[in-house]
This record gives sequence, C-alpha cells and structure tokens, in this order.
Amino acid sequence: MELLLQLLIIILFTKLAGDLAVKLGQPSVLGKLIIGVIIGPAVLGWIHPSEVIKAFSDLGVIFLMFFAGLETNLKELNRNRNAAVVVAGGGIILPMIGGYICGIFMGMEPSHALFLGLLLSATSVSISVQTFRELGQLRSKECTTVLGAAIVDDIVVVIALAVMMSFLTADQVSLGLLIGKKVLFFVIVILLGWKVVPWFMRKFSNLSISESVISAGVFVCLFFAFIGEYLGVAGIIGAFAAGIAIAQTDYHHEVERKLEPIAYAIFVPVFFVSIGLNLSLEGIGGDILIIVILTIVAVLTKLIGSGLGAKLTGFNFHSSVVIGAGMVSRGEVALIIAAMGLESGLLSQDYFTIAIVVVIMSTIITPPLLKILMKDSKVTETVES
Repeated sequence: MELLLQLLIIILFTKLAGDLAVKLGQPSVLGKLIIGVIIGPAVLGWIHPSEVIKAFSDLGVIFLMFFAGLETNLKELNRNRNAAVVVAGGGIILPMIGGYICGIFMGMEPSHALFLGLLLSATSVSISVQTFRELGQLRSKECTTVLGAAIVDDIVVVIALAVMMSFLTADQVSLGLLIGKKVLFFVIVILLGWKVVPWFMRKFSNLSISESVISAGVFVCLFFAFIGEYLGVAGIIGAFAAGIAIAQTDYHHEVERKLEPIAYAIFVPVFFVSIGLNLSLEGIGGDILIIVILTIVAVLTKLIGSGLGAKLTGFNFHSSVVIGAGMVSRGEVALIIAAMGLESGLLSQDYFTIAIVVVIMSTIITPPLLKILMKDSKVTETVES
C-alpha cells in the first residue's frame, strides 16, 4: 500500500511541477527535479529512498537513454567521435584539477582531494538528454556530441576510479581485466546490434502474441543494459546502444510510440524524483559557503573544459558553450561514485553530504542553463542522410 501511495504522489506532483515549469518558461524536467527535493526528506519528507523506488528509478533512466538511442543518428554519432573524445577530455581534466584544488583548500588529504576531483569529473547526460528532447534538439549535432562525450567520460572516469581505489584503498582491481571487459562490451553490442537485433526483432514480431514488437524492444533494451552492468559499463550506455540498434530496424517507430507513454507515465518521473531524494539539509548550515564555491567550480569547470574541447574541434562559440552546458549535470553517476568514496574511506561523512548537495545542484542548474543558451540561437541541426 505504501508503494502505491508513493507512486501516486510522485506521478501527480511531477506532472504538476513540470507543467508549472513550462508555464514559467523553463524545461519541465527542472520542475520535476525540484519537486523531488520538496517531497523528499529535505523538505516535506513524503517520499524516502527505498529499494523499490530505486528499482523504478533505474528503469526510468534506462528507458530515458533507450529513447535517446532510438532518436540518435548513428552516422552523425560516428562522424563526431573525435570531437566527443576531446570534449570528454576537457570535461575530465579541468574538473579534476578544480576539485583537487578545492579539496586541498578545504583541508582534505591529497588522496581525498584527488577523489573529489574525480567525483566532479563524472558526467550523467540523462537530464541533459531530456532537456534537449523537450527543446526539440535531440537530433542536433551538439546533442549527438554530448552523448558521445558522455560515453567516453564514463569509461575514463570508471577506469580512473578503479586505478585510484587500487592504489589508495585495500581494494585491488586488475586494470587489464577492467579495460578488457569494457572492450568486450563494445565488441558484443556492435555485433549484436549489427547482426542479431534485426533478426531477433523480425522473428519475435511474427509470434502470435500481443504486443510482440514492444516486448522485443524492451527485451533488447534490458538485455543490453544488463550486459553493460555485468561488464562494468553503466547500464544506461547499454540501453543507449540498444536504442541505436533498434533504430536501424523497421520497428523503431512502433517501439518508441508504444513504449514511451508507459515509461514517461511511471518510470521516468520516479527517476527525476529519486535524484532529489538523496538530498538532506540536516547539518549543512555551516557549509553553505563551501557548497556554493564547489557548485560554481563544478559548473564552470565542465562548461569551460568541455566547451573548450568543442571549440578546438571546429564548433563555433555558441555551440561550444551549449555542449559544455550539456556536460554539466553529474546526476546519478556522481551519486554512485560518492557512495563508493564513502564506503572506501576516500570521502568522509561530512564531505559526503556536501558532495551530494553539489551534485544535485549541478543537475538542477543544467536544464535552465541549456534553455537560456538555446533560447535565441538555433544550434546545428543534424542533416538526415
């Protein structure tokens, strides 16, 4: 009964908050993120983190990135691969330096300061993807570059995290095995997407069952996400790859048309709210200045670092800033890294709370920032081939 009440509250209030945000000239996702903070433990305490809410949230972000894959132009993604690597590099190096310097000034040990820098280097584009989608720019060259850069960012940060924990904690990780598993992931999804997925969708759609096409699409999405998690790559990257694979078949429009209403009615709203559920304002009164400074550093280092990477690869100034803004959100990826830091002792409880607030603030800032940047100027549209 408690779950039913929680879902009722989440669905009702995210829709109302999203509508209010649109009326105020902002992307609806901003309202959904803020309402998560309001109905969560930080303010009203109506909804609290739980395993069931986490499961719904995980499915929400998986479906969100699956839809992004369905609408991604594969040729454009491949064409922008060099830009994605440079954008990711700038978006890792500058936040790493900025976070390390802030950590040292905050009195952290060098190893802990280095971990803080790594935490700020993380990127989660699920919120940016939704914002691009609402603004009708999901197929733009800028969004495609952000998606590619996020994949590179995720791989590099996870490897760097493994290296750091091997040297600074008792956890021993085989770097060769870690890299090998990631290479294996991309080999598997490329082969499956190229040969198996079209065949599977065709065969499964001919079965004498109800909604065979959407069932096949959900299976491919969850299977790719599972492979990603199993091989140490984020499940959302697996889901994104599944969307790209199905987009190359004749069934992608039907899968999107039938699955999207279900996902956006139930699972995606829970994901947006779940980010705010991690925020607790208890005991942070004396840390406001640190939080403000770290938030500014978190936003500016991604904006400048990734934006500079985009400029170096041929984007104009405005598009470079849009790409930098698209990389600002830390979202669920940074929350996971922060939890790992707390567990391993690389992030103390006091700084853990501060880090969570900074991560959520950077996530909330992203939608209005993108809205402002794309309000008066059109970004580069992807040309259909």
